[in-house]
Amino acid sequence: MNRRPHRAHLPEERPESTAPLPPPELTEAECRRCGTYIAGLDGRYACGVCGWVNDHSEGHRRLPRADEDPDRPPKGRRRPRQLPWPPPEPAEGPPYPC
Repeated sequence: MNRRPHRAHLPEERPESTAPLPPPELTEAECRRCGTYIAGLDGRYACGVCGWVNDHSEGHRRLPRADEDPDRPPKGRRRPRQLPWPPPEPAEGPPYPC
């Protein structure tokens, strides 16, 4: 099991941004693989026909950091515990004793 690095080893903290993020811009292009006309956000594309995706670094603006996401859960909140998978197999025989 990999452990998360301690706080001292994390990358430098960035100052909190209070400015609202600009809305994404709808952009259009041709798929570089199959030529289908596709649309994307801020120059980032994914073709639904052939599956081609351009690299995120080709976008027109930087991607927002996680702390800039308005839908991010508050600090200290944990993800719900996942149930074991696959579910247990049902027991052989009648569903209840006769």
